[in-house]
Amino acid sequence: MVEFRFKRVDISDEERMMKLFHLRYQVYVNECGFEDEKDHQDGQEQDDYDKHSSHFCAISFDPERPDPPRIIGTVRIIHGFSQGLPNNKLPIETHCPFWEGEARRLETLRREGIPFAEISRLAISKDFRKREIDKAIYSQTDFDFQEVRRVNEQRRQFEGMIVLGLYQCIYQESLRLGLKHWYGVMVKGLSGLLRRWGVFWEAIGEPVEYHGLRIPYIADIEKNAEGWVKLNPLLLEKPVGWKSIDS
Repeated sequence: MVEFRFKRVDISDEERMMKLFHLRYQVYVNECGFEDEKDHQDGQEQDDYDKHSSHFCAISFDPERPDPPRIIGTVRIIHGFSQGLPNNKLPIETHCPFWEGEARRLETLRREGIPFAEISRLAISKDFRKREIDKAIYSQTDFDFQEVRRVNEQRRQFEGMIVLGLYQCIYQESLRLGLKHWYGVMVKGLSGLLRRWGVFWEAIGEPVEYHGLRIPYIADIEKNAEGWVKLNPLLLEKPVGWKSIDS
């Protein structure tokens, strides 16, 4: 039975960071074509924002098998208050024009020193899903529609568990950093999925072509957390395997 653990990865942990960058390469370059292979010839997808970020990973393992644990998911929080950000901006500011009032809100956050961050580089390994799901499908002697539906449901459950765990990481790190707002650029479908879990994002601009058609959003962390008490208290819990930064 596959199990998951979630961890914060320190930027100084070179071995694990390289695994995160390689996973991002697999997803953003090989699988989705969001990034140009020529820009990442070392097989690592990384940029100048990584050193201004907190990084997290999802690890899969089967306690009944000898296979070593492997990283199958990752996400990062780019610190909006970090000194030396490229062009002194978050990626969302570079790629997504804001509605006028939203641009002023961001300026106010900076001026008043209210901590905020951008969530980005959410990646879940397609290889992991294919390894677990395709094995079940193609091991059938006859084409079994019931089995296909069961396996597809299992895939959705795995994806949901991984994304949920990574958002638990994001929330715990946000508490540690004292963050008040998240920014994010995502497809409408992901924002809809998160809304069903109780994570509410507010659009702050028109859709733009950025790794596909995407929308800029902002989320009030405190208001979301208040809603999770009833809507989804799991988001308030520490993810499985989580350790404090001092441990």
